Amino acid sequence: MAGWLLLLIAGSLWASSCGESNRPTCGYPPQLWCSSKEIAQACQVEKHCTRLISNTPKADPVSISLYYESLCPGCREFLVLMLFPTWLMLGDIMNITLVPYGNAEEKKEATKWHFECQHGEEECLGNMIEACISHLYPNFDFLLIFCMESSTDVVTSLPLCLKLYAPNASLADINACVNGDLGNKLMHRNAELTRALKPHHEYVPWILINGEHSEKLQTQAQKSLFNLVCSLYKGDLPPACNRPKELSFLPFSPNQTFLRKSAPNLSEGEETVYQSAQGKAKETF
Repeated sequence: MAGWLLLLIAGSLWASSCGESNRPTCGYPPQLWCSSKEIAQACQVEKHCTRLISNTPKADPVSISLYYESLCPGCREFLVLMLFPTWLMLGDIMNITLVPYGNAEEKKEATKWHFECQHGEEECLGNMIEACISHLYPNFDFLLIFCMESSTDVVTSLPLCLKLYAPNASLADINACVNGDLGNKLMHRNAELTRALKPHHEYVPWILINGEHSEKLQTQAQKSLFNLVCSLYKGDLPPACNRPKELSFLPFSPNQTFLRKSAPNLSEGEETVYQSAQGKAKETF
């Protein structure tokens, strides 16, 4: 992803190209158009994907690992209102790993594992759906999981989220994963990953930054993940990191107002992202 400004440019190109009968649609959502040269070529946006033609070596991205539960209010708040907006702005310099399990418990029954979740059976289902999505569709799993977690009903929102963000993905394949051995194995792996955390997790969301967890890093991530990612990246900072703090609508504190009521000096594109996130916040929480 080459940033949210690119998404807006690509979106307008997509809208115009859809009206040309002699030009087939590329089949990928705009968020993925600059994820590889092949997709950029298929969607005819190569000249807009500056990241793909840049010869400047990049530093290692900042790694964000989120151990969470699909129905945990605090987890949803962080994912929807902090992690996703930061990714929209800084996706080129960060990697995200999502591990849905949290405070669940598992025990072996016959040939399968049985899971009990903090928020009941529906949360276990939500965890497994999201685990299957990450396994089957790693290129756009975060978009789908964000869509689900920002919805009023996490589980039942899946079909609509697929239409919005992954129209070529198969609901049948996801359901087969959830109801079969694969989903069970994926959840067991998440249980093992969660138990292997050092230090052991004490609450959710449990956040690792570059593979490490501390109370200081957790607090910084929940207070201002945007600034934390910018401060940790060792390469040339993207333009978003160089915005004057007083003009930036990121970061914001999830413990205060979800998003600022006023955001002066925003460009049209920034205002669109701001209003979208604000609407999601009001609908969800």
